[in-house]
Amino acid sequence: MLDLPNKGEIVPTYRQAPHNLEAEQALLGAILVNNEAFYRVSDFLESRHFYEPLHGKLYEVVGALIRAGKIATPVTLKTFLPAELDVAGLTGPQYLARLAAEATTIINSEDYGRAIYDLSVRRDLIRIGEEIVNEAFDAVVDASPQEQIEQAEKRLYEIAESGRYDGGFLKFGDALRESVDMASKAFQRDGHLSGIATALDDLDQQMGGLQPSDLIILAGRPAMGKTSLATNIAFNIAAAYRGEQKADGSIEAVSGGVVGFFSLEMSSEQLATRILAEQAEIASYKIRRGDISESEFSKLAAAAQTMQAIPLYIDDTGGISIAQLVARARRLKRQRGLDFMVVDYLQLLSGTGKSASQGRVQEITEITTGLKALAKELQVPIMALSQLSRQVEARDDKRPQLSDLRESGSIEQDADVVMFVFREEYYLKNKEPKPGTEEWFKWEIEMKAAENTAEIIIGKQRHGPTGTVKVHFEPQFTRFSNLAREDHLPTRS
Repeated sequence: MLDLPNKGEIVPTYRQAPHNLEAEQALLGAILVNNEAFYRVSDFLESRHFYEPLHGKLYEVVGALIRAGKIATPVTLKTFLPAELDVAGLTGPQYLARLAAEATTIINSEDYGRAIYDLSVRRDLIRIGEEIVNEAFDAVVDASPQEQIEQAEKRLYEIAESGRYDGGFLKFGDALRESVDMASKAFQRDGHLSGIATALDDLDQQMGGLQPSDLIILAGRPAMGKTSLATNIAFNIAAAYRGEQKADGSIEAVSGGVVGFFSLEMSSEQLATRILAEQAEIASYKIRRGDISESEFSKLAAAAQTMQAIPLYIDDTGGISIAQLVARARRLKRQRGLDFMVVDYLQLLSGTGKSASQGRVQEITEITTGLKALAKELQVPIMALSQLSRQVEARDDKRPQLSDLRESGSIEQDADVVMFVFREEYYLKNKEPKPGTEEWFKWEIEMKAAENTAEIIIGKQRHGPTGTVKVHFEPQFTRFSNLAREDHLPTRS
């Protein structure tokens, strides 16, 4: 038996989903009177955004007619409506005539379109909120809350990106203004760089710094030091961070940047130990063993204290998918800011089940395409480390080439910059001839020339020249730094 509310008891009112039928009618009427009104809203408004199904159907038919080069009026439209249609006592043709008769000016059509879209977004938010609640109540045993959070973030982001007003063509004058602003900032910045400085001066000069929205592939054979180079650059950028508050309250990096580091191979503790060894100039194996003197420990503690406040964030979750990485990068950007991102390394990411079933090459294609899209979306440079195939070892000259990239097609195609790390010293050590022979003396000269030196080979660069940059490498600290050259040395008195 249904319990009726007692007298004086507050009865909860039924809440309708947010909508505005008058705005829908006004927009449709404006389009029927002047088809130009359709083009003011068609780049962001879709039939699914209408609350009233009949209005959504009318908008869809109107759009099909206009795109086909035909005129959409109450007369041409009425044949597409069911004969038995009854709208508050009006037949289909009568309702169309009423819409056109009561239409407002075309000038307001875009405002009505935005109002309809915004209300549709609010309805989607309500739907997602209800789904999150229901899924949390009815979660299956093996479903983790983290997975639900990532799914919710994905749905929310899809809503945010599906129909933004700011899409479409950009006037060339506006693009030109942005280009001049970028050049102006580069001119005012130390080093005259348009991108983020890596603190490796010759590399910065060759590339103009790390450019926003670029996907940078850093590749090398094992033991060449690609992870060390990536951690060096990441630390240098985070340590140089200085932000200024803009008029809208957001913080803009004027030097360095906030760094996100996805370490899929090493744990955060191993990565931190490596960076600590670089900065304190104490070999990392000595730190792990505890084989350090009291003075070295003091040096270590001082370095750790200095590094405590730098904006470098590490995610060491292994085996994550490109979808999970994208969700976490967006979250970091939203919560802490993000100016530069590293992925170590590309081949440890996984794609969706669909791409994985089509083979590894297709999966890598999805991953590189996803990383490039993320770099563009977040407007940050993303450095992804990559392995090289073994064919390098079969050549006399071990310097890597673009063709040495594993699953090279998509990696080379999607990347804006491809860099290789090469240390000739590593290969020469393994080729030492018998001491005292003529070959040995020749080998010794080559070893001295290659000692503590590494090459960063830029094999591809969309914005500038390719070429080779030499840097200093200290293997005991796994640290890359600027190479001292004769033309850079102070003058002797």
